[in-house]
Amino acid sequence: MIRHFIDIRSLGKNALPLINRARQMKREGFRGELLHGKVLVLIFEKASTRTRISFEVAIRRLGGQCILMTPAESQLGRSEPLKDTARVLSRYNDALIVRTFGEEKLHQLMEYGSIPVINALTDQGHPCQVMSDVLTMYERTPVLASQEVAWVGDGNNMANSFIEAAMLFGFSLTLACPEGYDPDMKLLAEAQNCGAKVRLVRDPAEAIQGANYVNTDVWASMGQEAEQRAREKAFAGFCVDAKLMALAAPDAKFMHCLPAHRGEEVSEEVFEGPASIVFDQAENRLHMQMAILEWIFSEQ
Repeated sequence: MIRHFIDIRSLGKNALPLINRARQMKREGFRGELLHGKVLVLIFEKASTRTRISFEVAIRRLGGQCILMTPAESQLGRSEPLKDTARVLSRYNDALIVRTFGEEKLHQLMEYGSIPVINALTDQGHPCQVMSDVLTMYERTPVLASQEVAWVGDGNNMANSFIEAAMLFGFSLTLACPEGYDPDMKLLAEAQNCGAKVRLVRDPAEAIQGANYVNTDVWASMGQEAEQRAREKAFAGFCVDAKLMALAAPDAKFMHCLPAHRGEEVSEEVFEGPASIVFDQAENRLHMQMAILEWIFSEQ
C-alpha cells in the first residue's frame, strides 16, 4: 500500500496520532534508521528555506538520503511530460516531496508514479506547515477544540489548510480576508456543512476578538509579486499590530509561517514581542515532517 500526504483532511483519524508522534520525537531528539538505504527526491519549483532544510534534516535523521531537483537542473515539465518523469523517478527513488504551483501536478505524479508523494506546498494548500502549526498550538493547549484561532489576510494556501485542520481538530477558526482574496469557497462550505466551526468575515478586528492564536501570512506570496501594489491597497488595515493584538485573549499567541514582511502583514513590535511563537513553528516543521515520513514509510 502506498501512502501519500497531499492534504490534511485526508488524514482523518491519523491526524491527532501524527501530532502526538511528532511531539514525542521532539522530546526524545529522535533518530532512527527507517529510511536507511532509501533516497527521497525533493522536487522544488518554488524556492525555499524552511521547507527544504527541514525535510533534508528530517530524512537524514531517519537514516535516508535526498536529492534536490529544481527546474533549472532538470527537464521537469519542460521537454518531458510530467507523467514520464513520474515513471522514471519511481524506478530510481523511494518518494517524491514536491513544492510546486498547481496541485494537479501532484495528482499526475501519484497517478503515473509508484512511490509516495508528499505535498510540500502548492497554490491550494500547505499541509506540512499547518500540521506543524497545529503541533505548536497543541504543545501549549492540548484541548484544541476549546481554542479560538484567527486568520488575518490573504485566503491563500495556508488559509485553506487551516480550514482543513479546523475540520479535523475542532478548533474555532475565523478568517478575515478582503473581498476578492477569499479562501477556497467550496472547501469553506464543505467545512461548514460538516459542522466545523469556521467562518469568513471582512474585519480583522472581528476575527481577532478573543482569539487564542492569531495567524497571518505575507500579502503577496511567491509568484504574486506583480500584484504587490494592488494587494497593499486591498490589505490596508490588515496589519497585525499591537492595537489589533490587544483585542485577542490576554495570553494570545502570534503565528506566522515565515518569511515575514515586517511593516506589512505584521508590525515589528508584534513579530519580536513576547506573544510571538513564529520560531517555535519553524522548528516544529522538522519534527512534524519526521512524523509524516515515519507514517508514510511504516506502511512500505
